[in-house]
Amino acid sequence: MSLRPFLALVTASALMVLSIGTPVRAAENPAPADPSLLPVFKQFGEKPGLVALMDDFMIELVSDPRTRPFFADTDQKHIKAELVDQFCVILGGPCTYTGKDMKKTHSGLTIDEAAFNALVEDLQIAMDKHDIPFRAQNKLLQKLASMHREVVNSH
Repeated sequence: MSLRPFLALVTASALMVLSIGTPVRAAENPAPADPSLLPVFKQFGEKPGLVALMDDFMIELVSDPRTRPFFADTDQKHIKAELVDQFCVILGGPCTYTGKDMKKTHSGLTIDEAAFNALVEDLQIAMDKHDIPFRAQNKLLQKLASMHREVVNSH
């Protein structure tokens, strides 16, 4: 196994472990802000960097046969804009997330662990493409881990 898939597997596994011990967030707060992550927000290139990241992330999601069914026939522009705002808020940036909570957003979709892990891998590929430092990536992934229970709905 090459290093990249191994790291993705380790990160996805860590996200699952973290989410098991993490209290479920209130559905009203789908983007829990953490002002201490403002330096990480800067490492992501602030909002313009997040926009560029989401462009590449969506390309990965649509080209990956494991995640394509969830994104191919959607309003990708809208999803990217919502993700930019959500990640911006999570990383302590000066944005407002007005999207739905994660449970409502993903209800009706059959998202299992494999699809969730594939999404994490695709996000890591996009972050690597943008030279986002590994530690900054992990800070974001740690915050996103708390949403695991609200996203995965098929066991």
